[in-house]
Amino acid sequence: MIFTETKLKGAFIVGPEMFEDERGFFARSWSEREFAARGLSSKIDGCNISFNKRKCILRGIHFQAAPFAQSKLVRRTAGAIYDVAVDLRPDSETFKQWVVVELSAENRLMFFIPAEFAHGFQTLVDNAEVFYQMSGVYAPEYARGVRWDDPAFAIE
Repeated sequence: MIFTETKLKGAFIVGPEMFEDERGFFARSWSEREFAARGLSSKIDGCNISFNKRKCILRGIHFQAAPFAQSKLVRRTAGAIYDVAVDLRPDSETFKQWVVVELSAENRLMFFIPAEFAHGFQTLVDNAEVFYQMSGVYAPEYARGVRWDDPAFAIE
């Protein structure tokens, strides 16, 4: 796997290291050892799927507050999305800053989003499916969200 850190410390674009031949390719999509070696949460407590019938559906921007903050590894399994992470760590140099990654069938990228970040996406095509690997358990009483158009973040 190929890890590229974004401008937000701890948020990584994860690309496949593909081993190709005449049949196609093989690539790993998860390695606890490789995530842990970079100081990233390698714990998976659950996986979720989000299926979106139409282009331009907006999901998020959501997070879970401490002590139930979750890290996420996001991958689209069909279609394409405009995926956004917002740094909500008050002591971070990039507090309230955001980064976007396009996840598509063509680029096969994943997006690692640390705990204490908000996350959301907009579908770029019809029938977009997104697969999440999550650390931590879902605790509805700790679920929070911010508006995608909140001027404090100025997300494009």
